[in-house]
Amino acid sequence: MAARLFYLTVLALSALGLMCVLFTVYWMQSWHGGFAWDGTIFTFNCHPVLMVAGMVVLYSAASLVYRLPQSWVGPKLPWKIAHASLHLMAFILTVLGLVAVFKYHNARKITNLYSLHSWLGITAVFLFACQWFLGFAVFLLPWASLWLRSLLKPVHVFFGASILSLAIASVISGINEKLFFSLKNATKPYSSLPGEAVFANSTGLLVVIFGLLVLYILQASSWKRPEVGVTTEGQPLLHERE
Repeated sequence: MAARLFYLTVLALSALGLMCVLFTVYWMQSWHGGFAWDGTIFTFNCHPVLMVAGMVVLYSAASLVYRLPQSWVGPKLPWKIAHASLHLMAFILTVLGLVAVFKYHNARKITNLYSLHSWLGITAVFLFACQWFLGFAVFLLPWASLWLRSLLKPVHVFFGASILSLAIASVISGINEKLFFSLKNATKPYSSLPGEAVFANSTGLLVVIFGLLVLYILQASSWKRPEVGVTTEGQPLLHERE
């Protein structure tokens, strides 16, 4: 029953994550003209889509790998590889998102990294890079002792949730910043809630709801990977191994 509830939750979460990405694509396509990779504003439009897809949705999927009941028994290595691979894919999308915004800023002679949004975002990306390399070196490669892994695991888990929280804060501040700039000289300003503002604000709420649900699943004790030898119901776990 617990496994069935988990899968229903993950299915709903997957649909919500897909909606976050599709809403962002629709916002950039319908109100800002679409996408390109030529240094114009259409290059910038790739930035929010790539960051939402990478730093929020795909990052969350990677974080939830160890919550899958199938990962609780049998060899752990395939799940470690899946966890690291999904995070690497998320990191690649994130780097492309950064390239898009830097490419646009440099082409238009706009200062980089001056806003709170950019500070939050670059901090999240920096911590993400450190987290991935540390996780790869300590938890995936075979050299590290069990003592070292046990010592670093709580730190790894804490920063995993913290990076997602920073990413969500960055997305929300970025949506707000984009609306202020795009509606600054519009006939209907941001304060009058034109259609773009309503849609973008709704997209931001979807991202927040998605992120909070992911954080809840990560913290829920009944959905955590059991300790070696014990299931969440306290029954023996006979087949767990590295």
